[in-house]
Amino acid sequence: MSATPRKNRAGRRILVAGAGLATVGALVAAMPAGAAQSAQGHGGHGWGRTVDVQLLSFNDLHGNLEAPAGSSGQVTRVKEDGTTEKIDAGGVEYLATHLRQAREGNRYSVTAAAGDLIGASPLLSGLFHDEPTINALNKLDLDVTSVGNHEFDEGAKELARMQNGGCHPTAGCFVPGEKFEGADFPYLAANVTKEKTGKPLLDPYFIWEKDGVRIGFIGVTLEGTPNIVTAEGVKGLKFGDEVETINKYTKVLERQGVKSIVALVHEGGAPASSSYNYDCDSPGPGDGISGPITEIAKNVNPQVDALVTGHTHQAYVCTIPDPAGKPRLVTSASSYGKLYTDTTLTYDRRTRDIVRASVDSANHVVTRDVPKAADMTKLIEDWRTLAAPIANRPQGYIAADINGRGSAAYEKPLGDVIADAQLEGLAPADKGGAQLALMNPGGIRSDLVYKASGAEGDGVVTYGESFTVQPFTNMMNVVDLSGANLLAALKQQVSGSNAASIKILQVSKGLTYTLDLTKTGADRVVDGSVKLNGEAIDPAKTYRVAMNEFLAGGGDGFPALAAGTNKLVGASDLDLFNAYLAAHSSPTSPLAVPASDRITVVQ
Repeated sequence: MSATPRKNRAGRRILVAGAGLATVGALVAAMPAGAAQSAQGHGGHGWGRTVDVQLLSFNDLHGNLEAPAGSSGQVTRVKEDGTTEKIDAGGVEYLATHLRQAREGNRYSVTAAAGDLIGASPLLSGLFHDEPTINALNKLDLDVTSVGNHEFDEGAKELARMQNGGCHPTAGCFVPGEKFEGADFPYLAANVTKEKTGKPLLDPYFIWEKDGVRIGFIGVTLEGTPNIVTAEGVKGLKFGDEVETINKYTKVLERQGVKSIVALVHEGGAPASSSYNYDCDSPGPGDGISGPITEIAKNVNPQVDALVTGHTHQAYVCTIPDPAGKPRLVTSASSYGKLYTDTTLTYDRRTRDIVRASVDSANHVVTRDVPKAADMTKLIEDWRTLAAPIANRPQGYIAADINGRGSAAYEKPLGDVIADAQLEGLAPADKGGAQLALMNPGGIRSDLVYKASGAEGDGVVTYGESFTVQPFTNMMNVVDLSGANLLAALKQQVSGSNAASIKILQVSKGLTYTLDLTKTGADRVVDGSVKLNGEAIDPAKTYRVAMNEFLAGGGDGFPALAAGTNKLVGASDLDLFNAYLAAHSSPTSPLAVPASDRITVVQ
């Protein structure tokens, strides 16, 4: 099928951009191979054999319309002398300006994204079921995006509403007299099919076209999406292999005469350095990056000219050899709108393919030293006004930054706070009788930042800020779990599906153990070291364990946690977090940064 935006906004923009040349473009498209050559040659401003197509891309915005605070709003750069520096970055007002400036002088420009544009969003977007972000992306002139795992946080029906519009089924219309119009760009989900019919949930591909230049985009999310989304969010859906799916639709596009193809893949890698300008092609192509995307890139059909990726929130521009051994571009632009990638694709009109040797790409910082885009400022202010009565409400007080997302440690200070909040709220007998609590690290979406984000004052934690940390509103569960299953779950942090990229659960006070990274696999959790309040965990004993519904369903590669019984459903994770902040802090006695001494790490 030929995937086109629901309202054909991209198509309209192409016609406007080519006003007065539409007829010429149609003639060129109909010419025999090679007939479009002219003396103007390479460059994209004439009708030569080759034209340069600008591909602007980003990923993992997660509804961050306002400039992210603290470490979530910074990127690292390696300077010429080898030292590094932190640069404040992000914010859709600045992203819009950077993208618009980048497009200037580029007759052929297409903007694409690689998923997780919504979901796990700060309150300004999350409170309104991410309608503000979709509106902002429309204004950014986004042409196409793949889905990511977080696009499924609220299920397939809500994702369809993001695409097609309509008011929320329970919350209704947020702006009086206005109906949500949905995305002007297509969401692609080539490897997401309906279990009952086997048909794609959304369009699998999109063909961008201007003046006879045609580029196909195939969009996929990671096959493991069901492992990192609640069961309800992916109910009735099947997620296929990324490589098999991309290769399948590559052939479909080829049959339609489309030979220039870009894959939008919501799966990523881990570069050896966190600096956005790190050379991951040193000493050789792709040598400086590892992770799932490397195997995907090595096996995707050589007809695919570039892979725009995401999911890992890392920044890289690498050339990973394709199955034919030919270098192929693989990019990712960090997260939260802090970077964008500018790629030049040289399109050969005669072969209708990309001249791979001429492809050039780089990540650029979305700095905050440019003028704010006025339309984005108005959008933010309008939604901020609606959110203000809730967002500005104080919840607690902190003495300094308490890092979660911004902490590189396995045991994160904010992870300790969240786990303690869950234990305290669910320890009473009538609330579940929890003896310990476990928190998945990926559910901690930001830091608690001491510096004021608005007029609330330094050290004040507002509802909007706590929501940014815990945006899923996961309901808490307390279950009976055997000591054997508890120990198995801790070993699953470093084995099984988590062996390649370990996931260390955040634990409540009283639970301690040793993580020995000199060992491999499950042996990294040292036998006999796991203790609760100083007493070794007994495999035969039953413990009451608190965790969010996502973990209780075995999410994030923890099937042992799904063995829990005698479940009691408690308050939401956000409610418990806010209650803990209120109970343990005040203006004169703010919450201190935890010691983070529960997990002993041996390097």
